[in-house]
Amino acid sequence: MQKRKTIVQFMKYVIVGCMNTAITLGVIFVCKSLLDVNPYLSNALGYIAGLINSFIWNKNWVFKSQNGYSREAIKFVIGFGICYLLQLGVVYGLNSTTFGTYEWQILGIFTISGYGVATLLGSVAYTVVNYIYNRVVTFK
Repeated sequence: MQKRKTIVQFMKYVIVGCMNTAITLGVIFVCKSLLDVNPYLSNALGYIAGLINSFIWNKNWVFKSQNGYSREAIKFVIGFGICYLLQLGVVYGLNSTTFGTYEWQILGIFTISGYGVATLLGSVAYTVVNYIYNRVVTFK
């Protein structure tokens, strides 16, 4: 029963992650393309919007935490920073080797670069470690 609960919780976490991605990209697009905001500021605003959305949904829906907001928000932001640096380390580490120069043809339709694969692997590392961090530290 506990294993099923954990799987359902992780799937909810992934759904929230997909929503965050859509919100982040949407805010960046609106700010940069429609409002002519500086691209770097647009990027920061997009990530802030995604982070706020992520915190609210993870606290209330994924982990169903009844604890106070302030402490958990601080832990959540710290976890984001740690996991972002982990993701960046995976991408940088793989790209600083010959792996970053590889290219793979997928079904003869498109090509994916070593950087693209490294980015995907970094995202997987971020997602798994951030889920564990939030489950064990932020929303325990």
